[in-house]
Amino acid sequence: MDLTTRAGLLREADLYVVITESFCAGRASLEVLNACLDAGVRLVQLREKELPDRDLLALARSWREATLRTGALFILDDRVDIALAADADGVHLGRSDLPLEAARRIAPELLLGASTHSLEQALSAQERHADYINIGPIFPTQTKTATAAPVGPELIAEIRPHLRIPFTCMGGIKPDNVDRVLEQGAQIVAVVTAVTAAPDIRAAARELRHHILAHGRADSPCR
Repeated sequence: MDLTTRAGLLREADLYVVITESFCAGRASLEVLNACLDAGVRLVQLREKELPDRDLLALARSWREATLRTGALFILDDRVDIALAADADGVHLGRSDLPLEAARRIAPELLLGASTHSLEQALSAQERHADYINIGPIFPTQTKTATAAPVGPELIAEIRPHLRIPFTCMGGIKPDNVDRVLEQGAQIVAVVTAVTAAPDIRAAARELRHHILAHGRADSPCR
């Protein structure tokens, strides 16, 4: 799949589930992934920062097989090399990861996402040709050991008019606050434990997707 096709699928996404096995309530990440795919999720990220390279590559290849069966986009956290080796669709890069320009030279057909915590950072990532940015953390979150302070949903409304590329929003988003994020103009909502730690993964993913789709997407600046 080329970058243009991947970018088109990204623009159609609604819920973005980021999966780390330690946040899966004792279940394997592949089990959680398959439940998400069954619920209609078509954008997923594998985030495993502690696995040895060989184990991460083997897991990524299993994810690739599963996501191909449903046509879902598969994003790998941090690792451009393993994303290429596993034929993933993209890589999400944090503030301390490989620069966007270097990643693009290595992987011209992969989607490149960038974490941002302010309008300045969002505009910088866009000008450096990120395919999408993430805005966050929106609310307090415990899924990262070190992260920026919560930026609040209001930052979405501040950044959104300046973007020409898709954006995701992440950080502490749950069913009881997702509408606050959507009301500020979010289009693709990224979550971790709201889905991965839920007793019923499929039901949790479907509930969040229902909220997102109920807000409609016709006014998206990226469509």
